[in-house]
Amino acid sequence: MKNQKLPNATAVLVLGIASIVTCCCYGIIGVILGIVGLLISKKDLLLYKENPSQYINYSNLNIGRILCIIGIVLGSIYLIWTIYLFSTIGYEGLQQMQEEMMRKYGAR
Repeated sequence: MKNQKLPNATAVLVLGIASIVTCCCYGIIGVILGIVGLLISKKDLLLYKENPSQYINYSNLNIGRILCIIGIVLGSIYLIWTIYLFSTIGYEGLQQMQEEMMRKYGAR
C-alpha cells in the first residue's frame, strides 16, 4: 500500500501559524483559529492512530496542533489583558494611552 498524506495536516499547520500571528488582534482571532485548527486535527489524528505506517506527514499535523495550542494560549492571554484594560480604564483611557504613546514614540 502506498503511503499517503493526512488530508488536513497542511490546513492545521496553516491555522496554527495564523493563530499565533493574529493573537495580537485583541486575542479573539487567534483563539478562534487555534480552536478550529484543533477541531480539524482530531479527524486526522484518529486516521493516523488507526494505521500509522500508511501516512507520511504526521509531523506537520503534530507541529500544527502544537502551534494551535500556543496560539490559543497567547490569544487568551491577550484577550484577558484587553478585557482587563477595558474594565479598569475604559475606552477613553485606552485612547488616551494610545495618543500619549504616539506623541512620545510615533513623532520621531
